[in-house]
Amino acid sequence: MKKSVLITGAAGFLGSHLCDQFITKGYRVVAMDNLITGDLKNLEHLFPNPDFEFYHHDITKYIHVPGTLDYILHFASPASPIDYLKIPIQTLKVGAMGTHNCLGLAKDKKARILVASTSEVYGDPLVHPQPETYWGNVNPIGPRGVYDEAKRYMESITMAYHTFHKVDTRIVRIFNTYGPRMRLNDGRALPAFIGQALRGEDITVFGEGTQTRSFCYVSDLVEGIYRLLLSDYTGPVNIGNPNEVSLRSFAEEVLALTGNKVKIVNRPLPVDDPKQRQPDITLAKKLLDWAPVVSRKEGLEKTYNYFRSLPEAEWHRQPKEFLSSK
Repeated sequence: MKKSVLITGAAGFLGSHLCDQFITKGYRVVAMDNLITGDLKNLEHLFPNPDFEFYHHDITKYIHVPGTLDYILHFASPASPIDYLKIPIQTLKVGAMGTHNCLGLAKDKKARILVASTSEVYGDPLVHPQPETYWGNVNPIGPRGVYDEAKRYMESITMAYHTFHKVDTRIVRIFNTYGPRMRLNDGRALPAFIGQALRGEDITVFGEGTQTRSFCYVSDLVEGIYRLLLSDYTGPVNIGNPNEVSLRSFAEEVLALTGNKVKIVNRPLPVDDPKQRQPDITLAKKLLDWAPVVSRKEGLEKTYNYFRSLPEAEWHRQPKEFLSSK
């Protein structure tokens, strides 16, 4: 029988690429999403596949999946500032209650579970680059705290289930990732820059643009996650591209790619915005024999071509309006 995997947050950017990966690898995929930030368009190509099924469900409620499960990948969560600042309560709930429910399901099904943490657990880091041994510099009551602390709690309860209930767990700390199926209006640097260029708007860089990020193409990230899931390591592992770039330089790269003649303009830096972000991937190289292979130039071209191929109405679509954060 084929092995089965449940992927939460499956209609999102990363979740949908993970669904593709596991279908390609010959798994039966159970996808779950409440569609608060996800989009079924990301999965519609999989609906005819007999090894794929989709559940429209909020994982902060009790999760029921019939039959056996070999693996669970918990990727449900708003991941962009424009989302989690608008729906802070849901963000905290999916990190806490949603993770609790997924871990309970893993315990019941005797499934291995991998949870998606983030480089944001390091906050505005005082150590550079960031190794897994660094505990972070996070403001728990700042505006970004709803996301940062939700992920830090996720890691804590995952390790508690591992040590107390002997659940087979994995933790991936994901650094900035990009590629097709991102939303142009999700507030993150790359889609924001490309969206502004496509619309002929000036490109907005916050602060002086000296803050750094390290961008990993989605296919590299998915391969790293897949290898981590099948490994024997239960501690957190950084998966990201260590090729660091300032946001000012990154905006200039996007401009050069698009051939647009708009200006780069500066706006005030958001509260608690990290000044540096670069993964130390020594552990991933050693444990998983993994390192990114897609250059930023190649990844940017693929991503730009994807966005440019969308209907022009998509370039102008406004961010989602959410219901109250009950």
